[in-house]
Amino acid sequence: MSAPILSVEGIETFYGPIQAIRGVSLEVAAGQIVTVLGANGAGKTTVLRTVSGVLKPERGRVRFAGHDITGFSPDKVMRAGICHVPEGREIFPLLTVRENLMMGAFTRHDPEIARDLAKCHEYFPVLAERADQRAGLLSGGQQQMLAISRALMGRPKLLLLDEPSLGLAPLLVSQIFGIIRRINREQGVAILLVEQNAHIALETADHGYILEVGRIVLHDSCARLLETQDIQEFYLGHKTEGARGGHRWRRKKLWR
Repeated sequence: MSAPILSVEGIETFYGPIQAIRGVSLEVAAGQIVTVLGANGAGKTTVLRTVSGVLKPERGRVRFAGHDITGFSPDKVMRAGICHVPEGREIFPLLTVRENLMMGAFTRHDPEIARDLAKCHEYFPVLAERADQRAGLLSGGQQQMLAISRALMGRPKLLLLDEPSLGLAPLLVSQIFGIIRRINREQGVAILLVEQNAHIALETADHGYILEVGRIVLHDSCARLLETQDIQEFYLGHKTEGARGGHRWRRKKLWR
């Protein structure tokens, strides 16, 4: 693995008195897709919010491109090269599609903005077709396309994606993940992906981390994770058979 562009080292983050993540460490190499899997409430979104500066860790540090960015404000993190596509998209519903995309480029003053806008339209042609439409009138899938494209307009070195498949039909999920792979391959953008759909996440990413109750309990290449019995049973829904042919519903995870 090449040197990490992102290194998260032992972060602990709280919501008031409630500790959400407990000593989480992970790495993302330049040009790599890394996924974080876990049940609802495991702390996945908190990890992304801590990296992007929305939340500040009580302990630990976040290093990006060789620099300590722990405690940076979200706008400073974005200017450093990290763009966050949050769960729920959080587009600007009263602005047009074009205005939303240009909001992603608000820190830029270079001549390549028009080229990047054209690239977003290439990835998602519907955004060009509906450029003058209010973003709040788009479908859920189109809003997700807009949220990803708005982040790309910031020219990120690292893209944080939080549940891009949430609430979308399977055909749209397949389409969006195909574009995510293209973005990674064509632009070399590293991606840290949080996703409930474990199967598509593991098929898309290079490396995976399993997060449970705020702790990393397992990590490996996605190819090896897909072959792991616990991942197959508890995340992919494959049930193992007992000696008498019955399902072993209460088998404990090996990492417990």
